[in-house]
Parts: sequence; C-alpha cells; structure tokens
Amino acid sequence: MPNLKHAIYASLAAVSFALGVVGLFLPVMPTTGFMLLAVWLASRGSPRFANWIRRHPRFGPPILAWEDERAIPRHAKWMAATMLVVSSLVIGFTVGALVLRLLLIVGLFALGLWIITRPEPRGACPFAAAADAAAQRRLDEASCAPRRSGR
Repeated sequence: MPNLKHAIYASLAAVSFALGVVGLFLPVMPTTGFMLLAVWLASRGSPRFANWIRRHPRFGPPILAWEDERAIPRHAKWMAATMLVVSSLVIGFTVGALVLRLLLIVGLFALGLWIITRPEPRGACPFAAAADAAAQRRLDEASCAPRRSGR
C-alpha cells in the first residue's frame, strides 16, 4: 500500500508541475502556486523529484524563498496583484448576482492584501535564497538522507 500512496503523490506532483509549466505561458495560471503544490506532493511521493524542483534554475529560487522565509519576490507580488485586479474587473462585468460578485471581489482583495504583505526575500537579488548556505545545506541533507520505508 505505501507504494501506491507514493505513486499517487508522485503522479499528482507531476500534474501540478505540468500545470505550473503551462502557467509560464498563460498569465492566468499561478506558476509558483502549482510548483509549491508539486514540491509538497513530491516530498511525500518522490523526494528526488521534490529536490529536482527545488534545484531547478527557474522554479527553485521562489520555492526556496517561500520554504525558507515565507517570502514572495516583488515582481511576483506585482504580477499577482495585477492579475487579481483584472480578475475582479472580469467578475464585476460578468457575474450577475450582486452578492456573489461582491463576495468574489472581496475575497480576491483579501488574497491580494495577504500576498502584498508577505516579506520579500533577503538579499539584493530577489532569488538570493537559492544561493543561501542554509538552503543549500538543507537540500544536500535531503538528497543524502536515507529513505525511510514507513513514509
């Protein structure tokens, strides 16, 4: 049964990763959100895949910034805020029920406020966490750690 559980987690991680890659080309898809989900799922089903995502030059730095500092880079905040405003405008013009329209817009506003109030990664470069010694040590320990059969 553990192998089936690992396979399900790994499969869901692969789907989430694929959706994140699609998000690179479609501005309405949250790339980083899907990558965070992929790392979480992969860490339960395929730690090797999770570490590969963390080490990826494009996807790894924002993942490490979130995992290490709960930080969001400034450009990601701007992109998220812009997409939330566009989504609110679309909802405002297309959703007929006033109560539903207001609830959705208030929810998106609250999400935007939460995103904007997250800290930015430390260092001059927004992706400095990728080179951070603690993050590298954590990655090295995770990739060298013996696998536990109970997970």
